[in-house]
This record gives sequence, C-alpha cells and structure tokens, in this order.
Amino acid sequence: MSGVKNDPTESSVALIGVVTVSDRASRGEYEDLGGPAIVQYLTKVLTSPFEPVLRVIPDEESTVRETLIDLCDVHGCCLVVTTGGTGPARRDVTPEATEAVCDRMMPGFGEQMRRASLEKVPTAILSRQTAGLRGESLIINLPGKPKAIAECLDAVFPAVPYCIDLMNGPRLTTDASVMVAFRPKR
Repeated sequence: MSGVKNDPTESSVALIGVVTVSDRASRGEYEDLGGPAIVQYLTKVLTSPFEPVLRVIPDEESTVRETLIDLCDVHGCCLVVTTGGTGPARRDVTPEATEAVCDRMMPGFGEQMRRASLEKVPTAILSRQTAGLRGESLIINLPGKPKAIAECLDAVFPAVPYCIDLMNGPRLTTDASVMVAFRPKR
C-alpha cells in the first residue's frame, strides 16, 4: 500500500479525511450532522493547521473501502475519521470496510471508545467502533450521533497526535485548555 508522505514539520497543513457513512445523508434525504460535528471538534481541539477532506457516502462496503483508500493513498490524509455504520444493523459495514483496507488494526481505540460510552449509555456495547493503520494514515470509526462523536473523540484523541508522529505524519498540536495530547518526554 502506498501513501502520500506528508512533511512532518509543524507548519505543514494536515489533511484529515472526514467521512459520513449514511444512505439517507448521501441521497440528500437527511442532513449530515456527523461530518460537521467531527470538523467542529477538530477545530476546537487542534491548534495546528489542518484541512478537512469531506465525503458523504452510502452504507456500501465497497464504497467505504474505495473512499478510505482514496483519502489515504491519493489525498495523503494522515487521519481519516468516519462517522456512522458502526452499529449492529445489516447495512452497518464501516468496521468491515476499515479492516479490509488496513495493514494493522488498533483495537485499543475501539475498546477505549466503548468504555467511555458505557459510562453514558448501556447500549454502547452494540457499537463496533474500531481503528486501524493504512500506510501512514490512521483511520478511526466513530458512531453517528454528534454527542457520541465528541464523547468517543474525547476518549481517544489524546493519543492521536503521537500516533501520527510515529507514522511520520504532520505534527498535530492541541489547545491544552481543551485537550492535552500525550507525547512521551524525551
């Protein structure tokens, strides 16, 4: 798998894929709330420059796979965050598509998101959020509701900038008054 290398200097603009997986939103029958919630979260947390690369696609496994590959390999997104398609419904196939395109899975992300969500709702055990690595890109699957998106990102985002560092991506910095990113002391 090939990926576009980003310049890891602090001044480089990080490309971040934001993918809403929803049949109704992709047909224009339903307003996409998930994608904008992710962008709003990133805008609040990140102090380093980033550019979102937005997609709204149907719950089709092949389309999700193709979109993830495009964002990672063609656009060179260091991070791709999806929303939707992580539940138990038959058309919820985002985790399967993610696993199909990743070199390695990062199960700790899903475990941590479910743990945090279980503090809020008992149905969190029905969610199948996951994360994985494709080349030099981190892909994170989130649930579809904006409130759950923020709760899940709060649970895992402190580790995201260091993960991107380890994959030679652009340096992501956070507003310490909102979120402290973990980086080991040198």
